[in-house]
Amino acid sequence: MEMIISAISQGTIWAVMGLGIYITFRILNAPDMTTEGSFVLGAAMGAQMLSFGVDPYTSLLLAFLAGMAAGAITGFLVTRLHINPLLSGIITMTGIYSINLKVMGKANMSLSGLDTLKTSIAGLSLPRNVDTIFIGMIVVSIITLFLTYFFKTEMGQALIATGDNIQMAKSLGIQTGEMKMLGYMLANGLIAISGYIVATDNGYADIQMGVGTVVIGLASIIIGEVLFRNVKLGVRFVTILIGSIIYRLLLTIVLMLNFDANDFRLFSAVIVAICLSIPTIQNKLADYREYRKVAK
Repeated sequence: MEMIISAISQGTIWAVMGLGIYITFRILNAPDMTTEGSFVLGAAMGAQMLSFGVDPYTSLLLAFLAGMAAGAITGFLVTRLHINPLLSGIITMTGIYSINLKVMGKANMSLSGLDTLKTSIAGLSLPRNVDTIFIGMIVVSIITLFLTYFFKTEMGQALIATGDNIQMAKSLGIQTGEMKMLGYMLANGLIAISGYIVATDNGYADIQMGVGTVVIGLASIIIGEVLFRNVKLGVRFVTILIGSIIYRLLLTIVLMLNFDANDFRLFSAVIVAICLSIPTIQNKLADYREYRKVAK
């Protein structure tokens, strides 16, 4: 039972990253590898601010702003220098690695003894992992409400239109370059928040903690999409949370089956590949059933 609660707690805090990746992956329809850099940047910036005595909530805001800055760099490369989005993300991610080392001053930074999000709610006397669920649910709820409202505004609709059909958006007078820039900044700001929360939950920030985060975020999105099809955008954000929790539960099952923990990334990739292939498999089955009907 403890492992299940732990999986749910991890699912809630990693869902924040899924929300960020959704903006670039689904709304802008652009692969963004900045994720792995901005995730660590949020953790590094937050950890360093906490070590300076900054309160946990201000540190979270600064981590968000740092992530937005990383997204702005990728957005600049894409919109102003017209570099391929995938390559732009890789360039930014590579450069941020050095910045993260400079921010932390070392490869690993402990948060032991510092005031963090967890210590700020210590007065509630919540059990282990339940405090993480509490923090995660509050953050996810606030972000979900904000995104749901934002994408109903004129600016949010312009961002959606830019990702859906850039030529049509331009014909409507939408500044598509600015919208792309906004999308990259917002996405990486949220990813940085996730990195900060994960770091405070783990008790440390590490330069390598961003490796494979793209797959984790995609898993959350795709599992939610497979289970809940054709839902409104606001509900879609909730399904990302559900997908993140299910993904963590699947990894827990793998752990309970005594597989090597080093194989987790392999299983992550397999889970994402299977989920991505489900629509194709369903279409093939539908075509086969149609063929059988005609043959009869």
